[in-house]
Amino acid sequence: MIIRHATETDLPTIVAIYNSAIPTRMATADLEPVSVESRLAWFKGRSPSKRPLWVIEVEGVIAGWLSFQSFYGRPAYSKTAEISIYIAPNYHRRGLGRQLLAQAIHESSNLGLKTLVCFIFAHNQPSLKLFETFGFEHWGHLPKVAELDSVERDLVIMGLRIN
Repeated sequence: MIIRHATETDLPTIVAIYNSAIPTRMATADLEPVSVESRLAWFKGRSPSKRPLWVIEVEGVIAGWLSFQSFYGRPAYSKTAEISIYIAPNYHRRGLGRQLLAQAIHESSNLGLKTLVCFIFAHNQPSLKLFETFGFEHWGHLPKVAELDSVERDLVIMGLRIN
């Protein structure tokens, strides 16, 4: 198992993993698949030294990814990043998200970060439990802010201060 920086040639697999999460209505507010082309600017906005995008490989196959995204896009928030984790369906429940999150927390200070935040649907109990296991706390609750297949869903904001 290897965690490494993503390359542009990984982008189709990253997008495929992301798109596989859309029909579950658990991890993303996108309702239709996204294209590789539509994610190119997002990919190019990643920086290995500031806002990396990592992939986790299992036996040479990309099984998931984690991204750091600048929070709120204002300079005063430069020490805070939003993180997102997506795991391919065939690799769920194998501890890959746990490994990616542990690495993210461990590397945060090297990336100049003091705070990590994430936004998780309230009905996504596996993700909430994962982040709670690593000490993330509930910092906010936005009731019924998303509508997925005519069902209104709550969003939980979780955060962790890096020591």
